[in-house]
Amino acid sequence: MSFFEGTAPIAYEGPESTNPLAFRWYDADRVVGSRTMSEHLRFAVCYWHSFAWDGADIFGAGTLDRPWHPANGPGLEPIAAAKMKMDAAFEFISKLGVKYFSFHDIDIAPAGATFAETCRYFDEMVEYAADKMSATGIKLLWGTTNAFSHRRFMSGASTNPDPDMFKYAAAQVAHCLQRTHDLGGENYVLWGGREGYETLLNTDMRRELDQMARFMTMVVEHKHAIGFDGTLLIEPKPMEPTKHQYDYDVAAVYAFLQRYGLEQEFKVNIEVNHATLSGHDFHHEVATAVNAGIFGSIDANAGDPRLGWDLDLFPRSVEEMTLGMLEILRGGGFTTGGLMFDTKLRRQSISRDDLFVAHIGGMDTMAKSLLAAHSILEDGELDRRRNERYSGWNTPVGADLLAGRMTLQQLHDELIASGHEPQPVSGRQELLERIVARHIDTAR
Repeated sequence: MSFFEGTAPIAYEGPESTNPLAFRWYDADRVVGSRTMSEHLRFAVCYWHSFAWDGADIFGAGTLDRPWHPANGPGLEPIAAAKMKMDAAFEFISKLGVKYFSFHDIDIAPAGATFAETCRYFDEMVEYAADKMSATGIKLLWGTTNAFSHRRFMSGASTNPDPDMFKYAAAQVAHCLQRTHDLGGENYVLWGGREGYETLLNTDMRRELDQMARFMTMVVEHKHAIGFDGTLLIEPKPMEPTKHQYDYDVAAVYAFLQRYGLEQEFKVNIEVNHATLSGHDFHHEVATAVNAGIFGSIDANAGDPRLGWDLDLFPRSVEEMTLGMLEILRGGGFTTGGLMFDTKLRRQSISRDDLFVAHIGGMDTMAKSLLAAHSILEDGELDRRRNERYSGWNTPVGADLLAGRMTLQQLHDELIASGHEPQPVSGRQELLERIVARHIDTAR
């Protein structure tokens, strides 16, 4: 059965194309620097928004044309529906020409009456996924566990005041991490959807952070016990659903990892919309992660500045994504990570081919951003001007200051004796922004 029979495999047609079902900028085999576009960008399709979500929001029921959902197929058994959904997913990803996908455990398999039954359902669907992956060559960028949707996790998972909930989440992660390993997953993400709090009136923050650290340590131990050699990723998020999230941003995650001696075991999966919700630019979060040595992967999406929650829109701003790609390239690019579309359609985009149009647009945005970022680095003017701004630190005086060979008192006395009055120099921000704009305009 074909779910997208009216759509042919998506091809590259070039910047002049007006075909909404063709790539204008993403040319998978085009070499940019030392890698192809496909190798640079490592695109992945998310299972949850693209195939498990039906368009429902807090104000209305689902709207999307998704025949693989049990509600749309009366009498459809849960496993049969899950296999139909997986058939649709692999057909879509294959036609899109993407090499990776990502999933939560509950995305690909129905819940059972008990944890054991849930695991059996999950195992059956993992076997089905393995066959699909073998037939198509599509790989798993990362797996993850949904330990936030069920009511048992209303007060968190690892940070829950009830140790039984901690145990349940731990068992869920153990099973999902093993199956991610079985499928050759290149990463495993831990997103603490409710690892935070609403009020300190009922919260012992120190205790909850210690619990979360114990949980993360157990995940590391299990990773090594089962021989998983992929990367463990933590995904920062500042708010929503909890008012105070422990993994607020990259800096907060790094501080947590350092405090508990886990900084060598985890990297971060940065979501663009989470970065903006935390009050940061996307490229700030990437640069922070690169500088800390914990850059891992990206959820490529966008928000809306007039709506203060996580909209998971497809990325549209080439300028925003160029600045992010610039920091990714400066950091050496992706290793095990990639650009995963944690994105969803608007509720009004109910046709199945809307899913293609949206992904094609997001992929073109990222492809043009890659071209612009690479052009900026190849040109060298931006980095040259940035380095010149710090040139004084390359002098003997700058070296002495950084090496600790000068005291505050010495600096005080020297300045009085010399009478030197330093003058500020322009940061040239407007000029640098024009350089970036020029490369975006001329990227081809």
